[in-house]
Amino acid sequence: MTAWPDVRTGFGFDVHAFGNEGPVILGGTEIPHEKGLVGHSDADAVAHAIIDALLGAAGLGDIGEHFPETDDAYAGAYSLGLLSETCRKIRAEGWDIANADVTVICQRPRLGERKAEMRGNLATTLQIPSARVNVKATTTEKMGFMGRGEGLGACALVTLTRPA
Repeated sequence: MTAWPDVRTGFGFDVHAFGNEGPVILGGTEIPHEKGLVGHSDADAVAHAIIDALLGAAGLGDIGEHFPETDDAYAGAYSLGLLSETCRKIRAEGWDIANADVTVICQRPRLGERKAEMRGNLATTLQIPSARVNVKATTTEKMGFMGRGEGLGACALVTLTRPA
């Protein structure tokens, strides 16, 4: 019988409303914008979506269980730091991160020229080659709360592997 490696896929989703002073932080990148995002931490929806995807793939719950917004220790936290801590937990369980793919959903700010920087920040934090990280952006064609510019969202998909 062939021993197959253990492969898991996880999905994460996060949204934050605009309301604070800018900038917006996504994937650890500061993006100039007239309004920042509201959140207990730095409101980095990209990092939060990837954290949930990683935890889900490993069967370790969700971001709220590991970094609860009721814990003042995480007030204003740098989300790439939380992502780094999540990676440590994932690797302690014997998992390798094979890839991460994230989509940011917003009308504004425009992210085209910032995606490469986000990709680099995420690859460094995940400790994987940047070729294994992808960052995309899309709009909602002005529909819904994201289309009206009230907030933004991010979806992430990750693959974990563990040798057989």
